[in-house]
Amino acid sequence: MKCRFCDTPLHDVFLDLGSAPPSNAFLRGEDLNAPEIWFPLRLHTCTECHLVQVDEVQKHDALFSGDYVYFSSYSRSWLAHAEHYVAHASERLGLGHDCLVMEIASNDGYLLQYAKARGIPCVGIEPTASTAVAARERGIETIERFFGRAFAQEFATVRRTADLVVANNVLAHVPDLNDFVAGLTAILAPAGTINIEFPHLLQLVAQHQFDTVYHEHFSYFSFHTVQRILARHGLRVWDVEELGTHGGSLRLWVCHAEAARHETPAVADLLAKETAAGMLDMGYYRGFQHVADQVKDDFLAFLLSCKRDGKQVVGYGAAAKGNTLLNYAGVRPDLLGYVVDASPHKQGRYLPGCRIPVVVEARIRETRPDFVVILPWNLRAEITAQLAYIREWGGKFVTAVPDIWID
Repeated sequence: MKCRFCDTPLHDVFLDLGSAPPSNAFLRGEDLNAPEIWFPLRLHTCTECHLVQVDEVQKHDALFSGDYVYFSSYSRSWLAHAEHYVAHASERLGLGHDCLVMEIASNDGYLLQYAKARGIPCVGIEPTASTAVAARERGIETIERFFGRAFAQEFATVRRTADLVVANNVLAHVPDLNDFVAGLTAILAPAGTINIEFPHLLQLVAQHQFDTVYHEHFSYFSFHTVQRILARHGLRVWDVEELGTHGGSLRLWVCHAEAARHETPAVADLLAKETAAGMLDMGYYRGFQHVADQVKDDFLAFLLSCKRDGKQVVGYGAAAKGNTLLNYAGVRPDLLGYVVDASPHKQGRYLPGCRIPVVVEARIRETRPDFVVILPWNLRAEITAQLAYIREWGGKFVTAVPDIWID
């Protein structure tokens, strides 16, 4: 196995979570009598560029299939984040009716609907048919393709280049980084900007977020490493923001290397922050296995204690991160009776691997559980407000990451 950016042979293991099925491969009832395919889930660190990465043991076109069940629009806080971002970017970049906004991995049109509402021409690039259909129902032009250099060159030739390219929470999902970033260079207008958001590896380590590791995430990035990848393809970061989304993300403002954009002090500040944290030394990437094991052991101990005491525990949020945690801990329906999710695309199905049923929220009022485990811990504030009524019968909320929290 070689680094997907610089081709250096990979030997250092950052994290080994054994094997798991793809985290978004939800099961139907008729699937329960059939076997599932589990794939190794192991991360390596490149000793040359420090890219943390999983081997592409399952091809990306199988992971992002026509039956894809993740729809972005079922989180109110995520929609608010998208709306605020569009307003911010539009004002900062002066986007208007003569511009083009392209979003890569545009999902169900959750973000581009706000650009469309402002009268800014936009197009989404989305390979999964299920979400592309939902985007078109919103009136968003959506092209069902994987993005890369060939597509970008074709689009730029036939139509035009883009003034703003949005690549939020997609860079980690790309198996061929160099082809993808070369595509960004090809599609970007000479004075255009690319916005890239991704979870920050610094926060993954600091906040013990091992559950954000799953097969759809091929890479995990420091700012240093992303800056290096972009530079190879003639792109330059002119500003960076640290965000609270997904447990701690970065938003990069990127232009062509020769563009007349002045670099803000935030760029040097973040590079210095990562250097001070030790991210340029291999020692930083060793020892994370123990951290993940401790989180898993503590969560399992909590569930086993509840079972011994006759307490009912259920989950909320059939998120990919929850599936990683549950499968690594070996949790089954005897420890977590069901998981509620707001998305009708997941309701009535079963979590991959652990085969816990996904149900509607009404089940919580019906069964009055003692504990509700919030699996997408990054949405804890939203979910605790939504389910505040469990306090009526003494119910409590639980999260497992970065450590056990009960309230």
